[in-house]
Amino acid sequence: MLLHGVTVYELLKEEIKNAKTEVIACMCNNEVRSLNLKLTENSNVELIDLNSKDGMMIYIRGIMYIAAKALNELYPEALLTVNYQLSNAMFCELENMKVTEEMIQNIHSKMGEIIDKDLEIRKVKMTVKEAQEFYEKEKTLKGRIQIDTENTFGASLYYCEEYFNYFFGVMPISTGYTKVYDIVKYRDGFIVRYPNWKTPTKLSPFVENKKLVSTLDEYEDIYKLIGINTIYKLNREVKKDNAQDAVLLSESLHEKKIAELADNIAKNKQVKVVLIAGPSSSGKTTFAKRLGIQLRLNGLKPVTISVDNYFVEREDNPKDENGNYDFECIEALDINLFNEHLLKLLNGEEIKVPTFDFTTGHKKYNGETMKLADDEILVIEGIHCLNDRLTNSISKEQKYKIYISALTVLNIDYYNRISTTDTRLIRRIVRDNQFRGYSATHTIKMWYSVNRGEERYIYPFQEEANSMFNSSLIYELGVLKDYALPLLKEIKNTQPEYAEATRLIRLLSYFESIPQEAIPKTSLIREFIGGSLLAD
Repeated sequence: MLLHGVTVYELLKEEIKNAKTEVIACMCNNEVRSLNLKLTENSNVELIDLNSKDGMMIYIRGIMYIAAKALNELYPEALLTVNYQLSNAMFCELENMKVTEEMIQNIHSKMGEIIDKDLEIRKVKMTVKEAQEFYEKEKTLKGRIQIDTENTFGASLYYCEEYFNYFFGVMPISTGYTKVYDIVKYRDGFIVRYPNWKTPTKLSPFVENKKLVSTLDEYEDIYKLIGINTIYKLNREVKKDNAQDAVLLSESLHEKKIAELADNIAKNKQVKVVLIAGPSSSGKTTFAKRLGIQLRLNGLKPVTISVDNYFVEREDNPKDENGNYDFECIEALDINLFNEHLLKLLNGEEIKVPTFDFTTGHKKYNGETMKLADDEILVIEGIHCLNDRLTNSISKEQKYKIYISALTVLNIDYYNRISTTDTRLIRRIVRDNQFRGYSATHTIKMWYSVNRGEERYIYPFQEEANSMFNSSLIYELGVLKDYALPLLKEIKNTQPEYAEATRLIRLLSYFESIPQEAIPKTSLIREFIGGSLLAD
């Protein structure tokens, strides 16, 4: 059978139909592609189902496209903005209309109709010239970001009947793939709910994270106020040579929030321990140092104690389901010794500080001692710092817990958000190469394991924090771009990491470059690109 011109769906129709979990796309030569992909003789194809993160990303894209189409059919004047993700749901608002229960019911019903009809979603590609003519004629901003950058090769839009829109990434080939969904009025807008990739046939309970929402709202409102909430608007400022303003405004917001946190800690005389936790590449090291400076301005001298020195002896370390040592679980820490030392320090006693030798797997005592003065405060950073089990010997009143993450509020456009996880991954790719000599391949390969640890040990406790700090900077991907792109382009299409690299390259290509010379030496982003005044 000649493959040339045959689509993946046509070739593998029976396998797709009989799959245990619904197939929504494919991986062809290590790149995520549509089931409508026309094959060549050199095509190496694997099917992508909903029990995968790639598959669920496509599912989410599909359901959001259907929600936008339903809204357009019912309320064509409505200006939709897709704001951010919350607990397997996307929070959306209408800029020019009040959202009512009746409106939500109507949209829900219309979405159901569109899904039941199993309408084709087709991708229409245009050359640069065709795209320019299209946008001149249609007077729309949907997907215009594709031709507003120097490296453009054209543009593409997804059509379903007469409705068209731009979505970043592969889409389902028809509307019938996204049957599990809900749409619910939420605050001044609504949430579009979808399943988790681990349980793709049902909706998980919606968990409202009020502190997280409040932090996201605050930053989103500020960046709307200063007029930079999409890549297009950021690029416009860079092209007008106003990049420095975006940098200074973003940095000033960080400094203001850190100062507020230090003031809050200093006001509460009972607080003796500051605990900081957040996912990988949140900028915890720089944040802790800048917080320390602000605490000193409040008359408090920060003293750090490393949780990494309190691992249990190697033979006592728990193992994971594969029989490997699990160094991330809280049981890997000698909680009893850690709490004994905390109590002694808070009571003004001296402790002998251990040093954990990761080569031998044992604690050593090298004569280092520690004692806390009256004007000193402990600052502790670690994966389990929001979990009260880590500090069970001291009272709640003595602790001030801070959750830190790069909660990205910059969107590609009004329909396409930038994932917080993507921002952190790009940060880590740059930092791993700059300071550890790792390739982008290595970082991407390890990322799933990193995320798994965060989902188990950090996210369940984020609402336990007294305060949250958003470490994202509105301009940062414009800076990280020039560091990350060469590393990502080294990944070949013969490598499994090529799909992720290709996706990140496309995202970064939308940004105008911002030179690192414009970045202050105390900026949190310096933790990833280098040149920080706060480096050890």
